[in-house]
Amino acid sequence: MSVERPATGDRRPASMPTRRCSIGQSPISDPSASLRTSLQFPDLSIIIVSWNVCELLRACLQAIVRGRGTLNVEVVVVDSGSTDGSVAMVAEAFPWVQLVTCQDNVGFPMGNNLGIARASGRHILLLNPDTEVQAGALSAMVDYLESHVDVGVVGPQLLNADGSIQSSRRRFPTLVTAFFESTWLQGIAPAAVLRRYYALDLPNDEAADVDWLMGACLMVRGQVVEEVGGLDEAYFMYSEELDWCRRIKESGWRVVYLPAAKVLHYVGKSSEQAVTARHVNFQRAKLRYFRKYHGRPAAAVLRVFLMANYAWQLGLEVAKGVAGHQRQLRWQRVRAYWQVLRSGLRPAGY
Repeated sequence: MSVERPATGDRRPASMPTRRCSIGQSPISDPSASLRTSLQFPDLSIIIVSWNVCELLRACLQAIVRGRGTLNVEVVVVDSGSTDGSVAMVAEAFPWVQLVTCQDNVGFPMGNNLGIARASGRHILLLNPDTEVQAGALSAMVDYLESHVDVGVVGPQLLNADGSIQSSRRRFPTLVTAFFESTWLQGIAPAAVLRRYYALDLPNDEAADVDWLMGACLMVRGQVVEEVGGLDEAYFMYSEELDWCRRIKESGWRVVYLPAAKVLHYVGKSSEQAVTARHVNFQRAKLRYFRKYHGRPAAAVLRVFLMANYAWQLGLEVAKGVAGHQRQLRWQRVRAYWQVLRSGLRPAGY
């Protein structure tokens, strides 16, 4: 597999709507504009999709400035309908950033695809706004792609705020995995099931081939995007990086976990603003993945199981609330679980 300079034509999937978003480009007049001194073929295009995390986004962009080293980098921020002043902050404090503003929350996959359509770099980095790249991380990932021509995706070691290692590499889930992982049965899951899924047999401090990586920080070779296309927009949030990595691997490229690159990740700062939506989007995304890759019967069985889980949990919360145990918390959960059940948990996009 040979590495070619990516075409700089439109990388936007044919189905991607753009009518809800506007694209602005600030004049390159700030001293920081050296980040984009060459408009043709930067080393790296960084795409950040942001929703109501203004100060985290500011810290993320500042970390890029500190951590880019000698790389020629362009940054595209896609604001997904924020109401916290994020757009004004980026325009004022980071005028060298290409800013795409959307009227509403378009979701993580569509937001990234909008950014990818603007990207001209040899490699593309999807980066969450609740991250801070550490010194040398960007260069380490770019260098790895440059020196390993069969690698299509590389991801760093993610760190929690306290410096501990965050689980970020995975193997593809089986249907058995789906019944245990991130459900109320996870605590009684067979050890082998979760050990395989979370790739716990692999050392944390060594580069390793994996099936997929968490999308908080994911660097993809530009050529791969040209071949495979962007993210599947039927996933509003969650599982889109799983789907993308699977498509990339099925096209013959390797996916590699690279602990030499380190990135701080403050988990879930956008999704925690909408707890019920998080439940619904997470489970509908899981169902879409299994419908897409394991078939309708597998997704149907999983959907019944998940609905039963939420019904059981709702009953437990009602009982605890009636008994007077942390009533405010119980009623919050009851409302959330009831709304999940009312949603029907149809597979996203079906």
